[in-house]
Amino acid sequence: SSWGLREIFHRVTSSHGGDRGARLILIAPVISGLVVQLPQHCVLTMEEPESKKQINEECIINRLPGDLIERIFFRLPVSTLLTCRGVCKQWQNFIRDPQFAASHLQLAPSYALLFFPQGLVSGVLYPSDAILIDEAWSPSTCAVPVIGPDDFLFGSCNGLLGSYTKTSTIKIANLATGECLHLEKPSKNVKGDHYCFYSFGFHPVTKEYKITHFLGDCVNGRPHNKDRFNIIQVYTLGDEKWKDIRTPEPLSLISVRNSGVVNVDGKMYWLTEDMLVSWQHAVISFDLSEESFATIQLPAEREDQDRYGPRKFWIREMHGKICILTAQPSRYDPRALLGELQIWTLENTVEQQRWSKKYNIKNPPNYIPGPHSVHRDRIMTQLYNSVCSYELFSENFEIDLSKKLKLFDSKPRWMYNMQSYIVVKSLVSLDVYKKAGIVRRPKQQVGWELKKWKAWEDKRREAEDIRYRVHKHEHALFVCWPNCY
Repeated sequence: SSWGLREIFHRVTSSHGGDRGARLILIAPVISGLVVQLPQHCVLTMEEPESKKQINEECIINRLPGDLIERIFFRLPVSTLLTCRGVCKQWQNFIRDPQFAASHLQLAPSYALLFFPQGLVSGVLYPSDAILIDEAWSPSTCAVPVIGPDDFLFGSCNGLLGSYTKTSTIKIANLATGECLHLEKPSKNVKGDHYCFYSFGFHPVTKEYKITHFLGDCVNGRPHNKDRFNIIQVYTLGDEKWKDIRTPEPLSLISVRNSGVVNVDGKMYWLTEDMLVSWQHAVISFDLSEESFATIQLPAEREDQDRYGPRKFWIREMHGKICILTAQPSRYDPRALLGELQIWTLENTVEQQRWSKKYNIKNPPNYIPGPHSVHRDRIMTQLYNSVCSYELFSENFEIDLSKKLKLFDSKPRWMYNMQSYIVVKSLVSLDVYKKAGIVRRPKQQVGWELKKWKAWEDKRREAEDIRYRVHKHEHALFVCWPNCY
């Protein structure tokens, strides 16, 4: 017969067994909460025959029904599950099971990840950095360890981050476990290549992860027509090489860079210029499974002009749907917004695709980041030297700047350069793809370091302090030198 759950709770919270006791204590609160949810016939008395107490020590939790163990593990965060893998072989196999990882992923809470690419600010080179915003809208106080100072983020999918590096590799990293897969770029030494020409997506039917690259027209590695492309390079994680997919016609590379790329339900979407309709914008979709293209016209009711002049269009993802943002850009900075901001969402049904106007926002924020602009019914923005969020109330409303939720001070980060992603922490393993690349794991599970921006700033200040002391010493020697004769 099984041990009583209250006895199990008592045994789990005890510290005998060395590290095992310390590891098991992590799940004691979960077990305690589940005891009261069980039917009465499942809860046995705490008094057990003395003979049972003499049974050789083993992992007591494994005596619970399998479905109850699964319920316990589903409620644990990834950081705790990584520790639980070291308790026993049975737990390790259970947690490493791809089916468990996929089921745990469906219940994982989402976070907003705000990324700031490397760049010069007032002549000083600052590294790439990222900040996580939790469920309580609190920014992380530590750096994201899988994002290096020279990395440029181009995609997020199921807890995996895709990064472009200045070397000859692309990095796919698990945000929670720290595993990194390094892959060769599809084209080496291509001048004008940029991280915004890469994208990272997942197809829910084939279960395949794919990286895409918009390859500009080149001759011998040199741009032939820097404004156009007619090849998309595609790599499926686990394959041995990239393959080229030719587009139906030459498409605008500038539109890709200016409006962004999103991945939803196994398809990649971006804006381009529709030559058949007086060079107006249209949405191009690329199916990651069939590797085929389709064109979606923008809503006919949209406004291409307002009192400030022509509107600009961006493509974003909002709550798992494609959306188009349109507003009048500032004449001084095309990334800053003026006038009214309209947000249209694409409704996909079996019968047809239909656009609907979701929001019409007066007095919008200066800048709307992408590819995910909205997190839990709040729109994120970078306003001057602050990163803020505003609640989306109804279809038509005016933003009250006094009611913004300030998340953190964005200094010294560059204005209008922030990217936003909706991410989760998952157990998705990169081991199955290692034959085509190099998988690196963290040597040990440690806490995240200080923010890279702060560490970088401290290092710069230390160097300035050393230069100041050297200069002061040299000045003192110069003043004292004549007195020596």
